[in-house]
Amino acid sequence: MPIEPPQSPWNFPPVDEADASGLVGIGADDEPGTILAAYRSGLFPMPIEPGGLLGWWSPDPRGLLELGDLHVSRSLARSLRTFEFRVNTAFDEVLAGCADPSRPHGWIDDRIKSAYRRLHDLGWCHSIETWRDGELLGGLYGIAVGGLFAAESKFHRVADASKAAVVALVDGLRDDERRLVDVQWSTPHLASLGVAERSRSDYVAQLPALLETPPSVLFADERRTITVPPRA
Repeated sequence: MPIEPPQSPWNFPPVDEADASGLVGIGADDEPGTILAAYRSGLFPMPIEPGGLLGWWSPDPRGLLELGDLHVSRSLARSLRTFEFRVNTAFDEVLAGCADPSRPHGWIDDRIKSAYRRLHDLGWCHSIETWRDGELLGGLYGIAVGGLFAAESKFHRVADASKAAVVALVDGLRDDERRLVDVQWSTPHLASLGVAERSRSDYVAQLPALLETPPSVLFADERRTITVPPRA
């Protein structure tokens, strides 16, 4: 079970006070208790600019992936057969891949990397990894709180490796179909996997039930691989 950190001293503004970009507030700190309190309130942290003040965001609409809505194209289904998937065996490498400064629109600075590494040490932050022949080819990382998985970032080194990690994540979470993957903002790339946009108010209303859902066995200490069933 994850370890609950000390409670945050900060109080966040209500999410419905967000501006048009989804920004609710600026400042606070990057301690584990503060970041977890944000997710439990429908917020997530992202620097205003790399190395700058932390912003706390709650976009409207929100990009969400219901487990039953996952879509796997024929080409992705073929790619899935060539990969294997692991959980939390290369967290630092996944984090580094997501934070690669050569990537466009990079926002994961050293402070964010350190904050999510601490959350990983406490059992809240996890990596889903795409491997082939002993080589890490892509993956994603995010926060698991009850039935909520907040996907923070993903990367790939070969085609379909990050999409495949999303499929592996969803398949691994199917021990309870009440679970939900939050991707924050939808994109055409994510929409092709089944991500849909829902209002902020709908998302926040769903949060209490998600937070009360038991943690997934996917992140149990003894679970290190994910079996992805073949698709037609």
